[in-house]
Amino acid sequence: MNRTDRLYALVEDLRAIAPRCRSARELSQRFEVSVRTIERDITALQESGVPIYAEPGRKGGYAIDKKMSLPPLNFTPAEAVAIAVALSQAGDQPFGRQARSALRKVVAAMPGPEGDLARELARRVQLVHLPPEQGEIQPLGAEGISRAIEEALLRRRVLRLEYADAKGAITSRDVEPGVFLGGRGGFWYLVAWCRLRDDVRVFRLDRIAAATVTAERCPDRPLEGFATDVPEMVVHGTLLD
Repeated sequence: MNRTDRLYALVEDLRAIAPRCRSARELSQRFEVSVRTIERDITALQESGVPIYAEPGRKGGYAIDKKMSLPPLNFTPAEAVAIAVALSQAGDQPFGRQARSALRKVVAAMPGPEGDLARELARRVQLVHLPPEQGEIQPLGAEGISRAIEEALLRRRVLRLEYADAKGAITSRDVEPGVFLGGRGGFWYLVAWCRLRDDVRVFRLDRIAAATVTAERCPDRPLEGFATDVPEMVVHGTLLD
């Protein structure tokens, strides 16, 4: 990274975490230069009018004036997670590091409660690593199914499903959504507590004939309780930070 790019990146990095600060050592490790180089860069930015100031103390460092930070954006928690899912599926693509940095800035600029809600929702959307030949994306199922699951996960509401098994027999059941799981054979699945079976079950989206979000709030169940033993898959969470 040349100096001009580094100066710009320094400002963007400090804007993303404002009003918090970063120490010169943290910045030097982040940009792979010496602490002295960072100090010279900060001085150059200050002399050019960028409102960077030093916070004293053991936990101090450099911070940028709050008015230079990004204002709260009109991103919803679901939109932030949608970006994260897209980046997770992209893998090691060109500009992947910059894309992940942009996502961190989006989340950092969200109001506190919205950011916390986005992080919780992200924990409930998981993907699967597959060999390239198995990764073709399949349809999400009937219109509105995916949106109903998204809303139920976001609002923590019970879902009422009409679900067809492998033989086409349809049953009606109320479920407590746990995890939106994607990847195996390109299909997406809902991992949920099924009240009909009184146990965790995995529902393939293209087999869900109808899904309705009820007004009933789901009881609190640990996310770990929705873990599934699916062979030949490596599940990883969707990361926002």
